[in-house]
Amino acid sequence: MWGGRFGGGPSAIMQEINASIGFDRRLYREDIAGSKAHSAMLAKAGIITEADKDAIHKGLDQVQAEIEAGEMEYKPELEDIHMHVEARLRELVGDAGARLHTGRSRNDQVATDFRLWVRGAIDQLDVAYAGLLGAIVDEAEKHAGDVMPGFTHLQTAQPVTLGHHLMAYYEMLSRDRARLADCRKRVNENPLGAAALAGTSFPIDRHMTSEALGFDRPMANSLDAVSARDFALEFLSVLTISAVHLSRLADEIVLWASAAFRFLELSDGFSTGSSIMPQKRNPDAAELIRAKVGRIMGAQNGLMVVMKGLPLAYSKDMQEDKEPVFQAVDDFALCLAAMTGMMQDFRPNTSAMKKAAGQGFSTATDLADWLVRVLGLPFRDAHHVTGAVVKEAETRGIDLSALPLDAMQAVEPRITADVYDVLTVDASVMSRTSFGGTAPENVRAAVKAAKESLK
Repeated sequence: MWGGRFGGGPSAIMQEINASIGFDRRLYREDIAGSKAHSAMLAKAGIITEADKDAIHKGLDQVQAEIEAGEMEYKPELEDIHMHVEARLRELVGDAGARLHTGRSRNDQVATDFRLWVRGAIDQLDVAYAGLLGAIVDEAEKHAGDVMPGFTHLQTAQPVTLGHHLMAYYEMLSRDRARLADCRKRVNENPLGAAALAGTSFPIDRHMTSEALGFDRPMANSLDAVSARDFALEFLSVLTISAVHLSRLADEIVLWASAAFRFLELSDGFSTGSSIMPQKRNPDAAELIRAKVGRIMGAQNGLMVVMKGLPLAYSKDMQEDKEPVFQAVDDFALCLAAMTGMMQDFRPNTSAMKKAAGQGFSTATDLADWLVRVLGLPFRDAHHVTGAVVKEAETRGIDLSALPLDAMQAVEPRITADVYDVLTVDASVMSRTSFGGTAPENVRAAVKAAKESLK
């Protein structure tokens, strides 16, 4: 394709390092769509004939059919999917196929195909996000009133509801989905027609190709159009953030399924056994989600390093842009699917959760609030009194709700028996009615709003 300048062919090693067909073949649909849009525009502009355009489109349809039937012979000397498609097209339709490349370069062709692929991946992931968010909301609704311990520093802090805990992940992942939608806006700009770097002398219509391919607009600067990969970096950044969120949820599933917690029973569908210990039920799906964030983050870091020192415009370094994105999307899509499956098979042990919620003096803050609200103590004084009461209960080896009234009155004489009304975990969560709080009525309202949003 480019041999006119050269007297000899590349070495075998050069062919090996130069070829990208091993991974960029998955761009064939985008490449063919871009070529159809480009050739239609060339014909309308009078740059090629309508007959050539018709032949090109017919030939491209046959090339796509051959690729999808597994009949394309991939050759490293043709380097990439773009040259494979063009070479086969020329075999099929002759000179008309050779005219297709008028007014464009592989530089803008590659950038166009990659943006189309990323846009398609975003749209597919958006559907997957909706499935996971729906599964989380369904579980949150079922467990809006089920009490569990809330933690800080992985120490029992205050009682919360399981529904409230799950809706925290709904909020995180909803932000991730919104980031993805926002990223799509910057992906959806058209590099086609920027040619190698300077534009072209042919009277092309870049607005026409943009409309045909569903882009919002043509990119405004030809140098930027062929050299920009920030859209891929932003996309990987979104995937990395979301993978971290999935990893946090996966880590909680691992903890909750352990014998120490017993908050969750793993389903057969998303756990494995041991080759030597027959009693084991291992949370492997969750553990692998937790691990894959490293691969996705690595893809982002790797592409950052590729791009950090490149002068304008295109350099062959940028051939290394697609493979990490492809792999990251594959990994992330699998994580979303696995987490959705685990949420749909969610089997919480609500009795164990409620029992744990009452341990560790989790209603101490409720005692402090009662001292402020009923006795009028300043909160810092109430905090001090509560600490002394907790110390006494700890010394006796009992929970706050079991501490005799006279023991509390030895610390603060004005405490009355009414205090016991706020020392249960149910009373605690019912009282947390501030906006965003864990009260069951809040959770049900949040679930209702989430379902409306997901529609």
